[in-house]
Amino acid sequence: MSHPVLIVPGISNSGPEHWQSRWQQHNPSYVRVPFAEWDAPDRHDWVATLEAKVRELGPDTVIVAHSLGTLAVAHWAAGYAGRKAPVAGALLVAVPDPDGPNFPQQARNFKPLPLQPLGFPAVIVASDNDPYSGPVYSAAIAQAWGSRFISIGAYGHINAASGLGDWPQGRALLEELLQEVAQTA
Repeated sequence: MSHPVLIVPGISNSGPEHWQSRWQQHNPSYVRVPFAEWDAPDRHDWVATLEAKVRELGPDTVIVAHSLGTLAVAHWAAGYAGRKAPVAGALLVAVPDPDGPNFPQQARNFKPLPLQPLGFPAVIVASDNDPYSGPVYSAAIAQAWGSRFISIGAYGHINAASGLGDWPQGRALLEELLQEVAQTA
């Protein structure tokens, strides 16, 4: 069974050197969510757009989200409270703390953050020195969301500035998740 992969970037849409863009370039079947406004994000628009794209791709979709995109996924999943959200799983990278000192003001409408289990298998990947989120916060979010937690060491916000290139470790985590969801299908 093939699982569609949906790329969900954060603010500014993950530029060409970001690992999400590089993964999509190497895998033309990967689809990027088409948010209307990348630099002045509206939570309701992002959630509605994510819902429409997941419905289009189907329930076998695996989401790969970064930063604010992870918060959009959490808000979207909260709309399915008590029922299974229609995706196979998610790789959620660099979940930012919306109450943290560096959280972007233009994204404040993403607060408060839902703290119930997501309703699908998820892996949260964090860095020990992310300016938008500390490892203790990330581990607590993973627990609240019922997700597996992985810290990869000191890689900043796990973005293009982190110097990860194609981020082979992240690709391996995605492959593990794809295998996991294939076994449960």
